[in-house]
Parts: sequence; C-alpha cells; structure tokens
Amino acid sequence: MSVAKTKIKILLVDDHPVVRKGLCSCLSNCEHIKVVGEAGDGAEAIRKVKELAPDIVLLDINMPGVDGLAVTETVRKESPQTKVLVLSMHSNREYVLRIVKAGARGYVLKDAPTDELIKAIETVQAGDAFFSPSVARIALNQYVSESDHMDPLSRLSDREREVLVHIAEGKSNKEIATLLGIGVRTIETHRERVMRKLDIHSVAGLTKFTIAHGLISLDSESNR
Repeated sequence: MSVAKTKIKILLVDDHPVVRKGLCSCLSNCEHIKVVGEAGDGAEAIRKVKELAPDIVLLDINMPGVDGLAVTETVRKESPQTKVLVLSMHSNREYVLRIVKAGARGYVLKDAPTDELIKAIETVQAGDAFFSPSVARIALNQYVSESDHMDPLSRLSDREREVLVHIAEGKSNKEIATLLGIGVRTIETHRERVMRKLDIHSVAGLTKFTIAHGLISLDSESNR
C-alpha cells in the first residue's frame, strides 16, 4: 500500500484565514497527514465534508452563521465516517460539554504544541478520543458529577447511611444513639442531613428509599 493511500485526510474549518494558513504549515511536515480542503464558515464546512469525505474535520467552535456545534451535530448524523476534532481557544466547561455531547471525538486547545495536535489527529483517526489535559479534567469532573447525581446514595457519608438504615428499620434516635455509641443530638443532626441530601422528609419516604436501593429488605420492614 502506498503512503498516499494511508494519509489522513483533513478538512480545516476556521473563519480566520491566517489560522488556516498556520495549521496548513504545521501539518505540511507530516507525511501521513494531508489537508484536502479548507472552509471559512459552518455552511461551507458541511458542503465540503460531503464533497471531499475527509477522515477528520479540524474545527473551530466560534464561526459566523452555522457554528461549530451545529457542524459537529450535522457531520455526526449525515457523514458518520468523518470524525470531528475541535481546535479551540476556549477551555471553559460550557464549551467542552456542549461539543462533546454533540459528537466531537476530540478537543485540543489552540495554544497546544504541534506535537499534541498531531497526536490528537492520529488518536482520533485510530478510533479513540483525545482531549487536551485541561479539557480532559473538565470532562472527567462532569462525569463524576453526573454519576453522583444519578446515585443519591453517593451523597451520604458512611455514618449517614448507617443512620438511614436504622431510621428505616423503625428505631428511635435514642435507640440508634445507643447502638452506635454516640449522642442523641448527633443522631438528630445526621437525620437532618440525610433528609436534606436525599430531599426526603418523612420516615415512610426514607423507608421506601432504603428498600428501593436494597439497604433493607421488605422482610425486615414487615417484621418491625
């Protein structure tokens, strides 16, 4: 197989001609990467994706008319064989999360060194995702945050879970305090925190919650 057949075809999309020229210059030294076209706005980018069938669209987010987010969504739906790699000056949470959810396979900051950009292109072409380190931290933090939101139990400390189970089993604050060897006032504080964190404000509600999450069984509830 010839080198030409293995080259990664790139479509550059940025509304600044100087930026496109600089990117072309950076990538021209890579024998396995070929810039097959350029676009100065989103609408032109969508047309050229269909015409040129590039492997990767190297895309800025902020453009006049059809922005990078819309381009990413359109490419994902209409040209799924083409991958989108975002090259942006923005690293704030809103930009990162919106573009990742739209279907981008990578996100590189414009101040990244050339070696990082080339690695991003190679990684995305190989079928993996690539994010600049600061961008990756944003995506990871969001994943952790969403996971915590999906699992209400993760909001509780070990002690609060312990108190929750005893409450659901019908024990009084005094009984729980004796079992755990701590003061009644401390148990009252734990109870308040549990109800606030779970947004459940009755013993019946807490009991249903613990059963639903497998912390106590229906048998233990019926035998109270």
